[in-house]
Amino acid sequence: MLRKHHVQKRQKPFAADEDDPNISLADHAYRALEEMIVTLRLQPGAALSEQTLASQLGMGRTPIREALRRLEREGLVLILPRRGVLVSELNVHKQLSLLEMRRETERLLARLSAERASPEQRKEFAHIGSNLRQLTEDTDETLFSRWDNRLTELEYEASQNEFAAKSMALLHGLSRRFWIKYHRRHASLVDTAVLHANLAEQICRGNAKSAAAASDKLLDYIEDFTRNTIV
Repeated sequence: MLRKHHVQKRQKPFAADEDDPNISLADHAYRALEEMIVTLRLQPGAALSEQTLASQLGMGRTPIREALRRLEREGLVLILPRRGVLVSELNVHKQLSLLEMRRETERLLARLSAERASPEQRKEFAHIGSNLRQLTEDTDETLFSRWDNRLTELEYEASQNEFAAKSMALLHGLSRRFWIKYHRRHASLVDTAVLHANLAEQICRGNAKSAAAASDKLLDYIEDFTRNTIV
């Protein structure tokens, strides 16, 4: 019964939850805006207004400003003095360079997570893997993005290595946005979800070598997909 309740509780991995007392307004703003950018509701090149975003999210401009600064550090927006804020453009060549770094960092996170995850974290890795395997080609990309994001956040927590986690945090949003932009023409949502599920499941089992191999297999697929967008 406890396990069933746990699954039901995690059925929807919402990216932002303003009712969670542990999440600050700035964190809520960041999560909401990051998802809007990654899922292309805010298109590359779009000009952003702090006042408009504050009105949309029902909060003041200060948390919006803090969230935009964080998004700038992650490469998702450009803050131009006296000109405003723009959503950053997509660039396939930069994406390939990003994947070189992501491959090494994600392999490390996978291995450390497999070695260090707590029993509760292993249960959640299994739950994430199960939900990813249920996705179909008709699944809303936002739902996939949320499960993908939660998998990565859980790796940050389980790895217990803040430096690897911070390095990966600078890469993940850009990678998810690029995939959402081009996957309909060059990739399969189901195949991508299954590769992520396998990674989650190998971490859950505690096999560091298998988790690292699952990470490499996922990055092989993503790199092939990225190169195919050039054609």
